[in-house]
Amino acid sequence: MLRRAASTYSTSANALGFGLYRLTPRETVAFREKHAPGTIIVRQREKRLYYVNGNGTAIRYAIAVGREGAAWSGVSTVSDKREWPDWTPTPNILAKQPDLPRFVEGGPANPLGARALYLGATMYRIHGTNEPWRIGEEVSSGCIRLTNDDIIDLYNRTRHGATVIVQR
Repeated sequence: MLRRAASTYSTSANALGFGLYRLTPRETVAFREKHAPGTIIVRQREKRLYYVNGNGTAIRYAIAVGREGAAWSGVSTVSDKREWPDWTPTPNILAKQPDLPRFVEGGPANPLGARALYLGATMYRIHGTNEPWRIGEEVSSGCIRLTNDDIIDLYNRTRHGATVIVQR
């Protein structure tokens, strides 16, 4: 129970010794691809997201991605940003999990976590999670999940209209 309570905030859980990251934590890495500063590159096979700094570096984050058949790829833009977003499951999600609540107010128990970046007019998001131990897995319905600490960091760096490139 303590693990579950502490894991809402990945830093707290890691401090308690639960080792929730399956992948390396956020770090600045060399990045040679030519993209405008502020571009977000999602590499689903790697289970990594890169925020391009523009000086030959990027910030690399560990992520969870879509389950088999739910993953997608393409180019979008950040159309909205929300802190502690509310969540309403889509009809497809409810069909698979009919016992889910029809609405969850923003907060620590919300599956979208601490922040969300909305991608164009799609239902896809880059967001936090209330299950940080799932980072590194293929678990979502197509959204990209980060720990709450990481999504807060990414949210603060990302502007409305930023380009997001999602690769398989």
